[in-house]
Amino acid sequence: MAKLALLAVLVVLGSVACQASGYGYSYPNTPIIPPPPPATPPPSPSPPPPATPPPSPTPGPTPGYPSPTPTTPPPVSTPTPGYPTPTPTMPAPPPASTPAPPPPATGLKVGYYNDKCPDAEKIVLDAVRNATAGIKAGLIRLFFHDCFVQGCDASVLLNKVAGKPDPEMLGIPNLSLRGFEVIDAAKKKIEEKCPGVVSCADIVAFAGRDASKILSGNKINFSMPAGRYDGSVSLKDETLPNLPPPFANLKTLTQMFATKGLSQTDMVALSGAHSIGRSQCSSFRDRLQPPANDNSTTSMDATYAGKLTQDCPAGSDPTVPQDYKTPDVLDSQYYRNVKDRKVLFTSDAALMTSPKTKELVEKYTWWLIGDFLWYRHFEDAMVKMGNIEVKNSTNGQIRKKCGFVNEP
Repeated sequence: MAKLALLAVLVVLGSVACQASGYGYSYPNTPIIPPPPPATPPPSPSPPPPATPPPSPTPGPTPGYPSPTPTTPPPVSTPTPGYPTPTPTMPAPPPASTPAPPPPATGLKVGYYNDKCPDAEKIVLDAVRNATAGIKAGLIRLFFHDCFVQGCDASVLLNKVAGKPDPEMLGIPNLSLRGFEVIDAAKKKIEEKCPGVVSCADIVAFAGRDASKILSGNKINFSMPAGRYDGSVSLKDETLPNLPPPFANLKTLTQMFATKGLSQTDMVALSGAHSIGRSQCSSFRDRLQPPANDNSTTSMDATYAGKLTQDCPAGSDPTVPQDYKTPDVLDSQYYRNVKDRKVLFTSDAALMTSPKTKELVEKYTWWLIGDFLWYRHFEDAMVKMGNIEVKNSTNGQIRKKCGFVNEP
C-alpha cells in the first residue's frame, strides 16, 4: 500500500510539472487517469512540530469512579443545530494574505502521556469504539466547537453553575452537540488509573482523532500531540461570534478560520467532516426555494431541493443526512456533492466561489489520488486545529470531572 500511495503522489507531481490543462472527475469505482491539473496546485499544510512538554500537574485527591460498562445502542447520527434567521453581524474582511501557520502550542507533543499515564489513549479509543456512528460523528464536531471558542481547553464541556454566566454548551450552535457521555466515561476510567494527570481537553482531542479513524475505515490515521490543560472560562455569548454559521459566505469563512491560525486549505479540508452526521432542516430551509431559473454555483440542485422539501415539511424540524450518499462514512464523497450542488449549507456551496477553494474541491474528487490527498490534508488540519489557544499549567488546570472547574 505504501508503494501504491507513493506511486499516486508521483503521478500527481509529474502531471503538475508537465501539463497545463483542466481537471478530471469521476467516482472511485471508475478507474480512469485524471486529466492533468493546473500548473500551480495549492500547498499542503504540514502538522506543527511538537514542543517541550510542561511539567506534570500535582495529582489531587480524586474519588474513584466505577468502571463504565457501555452498551452499543442502535446507530444514530448527530444533528447540526438550527440557527436564527440569517442576519449575522459580518466579521471584518479577511486579511490581504494568508496568515502563517501558528507556532506549535507550548508543551504539546506526541506520546505526552507515555510515561505519565500509558493507557490513557487506549482508554479513550475503547470508549469511542463503544459509541454509535452518530455519536462518533458528534465527537469530531465536539472537538471543532471546543477549539474555536476559548481554544482547545474543554471549555465546551463545562456545565451550568448557579450564579454564573451560561456556559458554551448552552449557545445556539452547541445545543445539539453530542458525545459528552463518551468523554465522561473515558475520564472516569483514566482517573481510576492516573488521578489528576490527563486533561479533559486532551481526551476531547483524542476522541476526535479516534472517531475520524473509525468512521473513515482507518484511512485517516494520525498522531495527536497532547499536553493541553483545561480552561476555567466558558461563555455562551462567545459561541455565535466564533463558530462559522451554515449561511456563511466564503469571505466570512476565510476570516473566521484565519483568526484561528487556519488557512483556506485547512478550511476546505475540515469542511469534509460534513460527510457524516445529520442536520436540522431549519439550518438550510432558506435554500430550498431559490430564485426562479437560478442555476448558479451556490444554488441547490433542483431535484435534490425537491427531495429535501418532502423530508422537511412545514411546521416541523426533523433531521436529514448531511451526505445523502455515504452518511456514516467519513470520505471525500462530500466534495462530489459540493460539485453537484447537492449539499445542505450555504457554507458548503461557498467552496466553489473562489479559484483556490474550487481547485481543492476538484482535486479531492480525483479517483484514488483525490482521496489520498484529502485524507492527508484533513489529518494536518486536525492537528493544526488542536493547537488553537492551548492552555498550560499557568493558565489552566487538570479537571477532576470534565463538567466542572476544580474547587480552589
